[in-house]
Amino acid sequence: MRRVALGIALSLVIARAVNASSLQISPVMVDLPAGQAATGISLRNPGDQPLFGQVRVFRWDQSGSDDVLEATDEVVASPPMIRIPAQGEQLVRLIRRESGQAPGERSYRVLIDEIPNPENNTASGVTIRLRYSVPVFLEPPGQSGAPQLSWHLQRDAQGWLLRVSNRGNRRGQLSAVQLVTPDGKVHPINQGLLGYALAGKTRQWRVALKEDIDLQAPLKVRANINAQPAEAALSVDPRQ
Repeated sequence: MRRVALGIALSLVIARAVNASSLQISPVMVDLPAGQAATGISLRNPGDQPLFGQVRVFRWDQSGSDDVLEATDEVVASPPMIRIPAQGEQLVRLIRRESGQAPGERSYRVLIDEIPNPENNTASGVTIRLRYSVPVFLEPPGQSGAPQLSWHLQRDAQGWLLRVSNRGNRRGQLSAVQLVTPDGKVHPINQGLLGYALAGKTRQWRVALKEDIDLQAPLKVRANINAQPAEAALSVDPRQ
């Protein structure tokens, strides 16, 4: 089974790609409730030239600082190859083929790759290709689920690592993360989307902190979790 390790930028690629290209995708995140066999993603090409692409679905896992994608047939995309005419739209259906009862949410990524126009036989020039990544979540049966996050800050030879463990059965989308010191000072860690802590997984990110920050307990972290404000304790290990 093919495995593809993706860096921290994976969670941001969809936002960057949408801004960089004419392809418009809706929705940019898909929730497939338990018992629902299929859903769809709408692709729109507002440009004046046809757009060609390949659509693939990967199982999404996490290991340390990496997001890892594995080829899967649990969810399939139809059609897998697309041609969207100028000013046209294409509906891509996501079909759930796996019917097992998982205890928690299952995570996937739909990768949409722009490919060269097969009607253009010109050999010279440079072809620019873009990749779009859409997160897809299959909800567990009988419950909506919730993330249960624990936060830990650890120092190594290269600096600081923020590690988030999710013991819950639903992912946590993390954004606008802040560190709050005992004196009440707030230190931003990131302004926008930091990434995801998938259900039952631990994910870590390298973060930049000022050297004069007081890291004595008790420390707190504030963040938007699945677009909702939250606050939690933060443990720190300063040893390298």
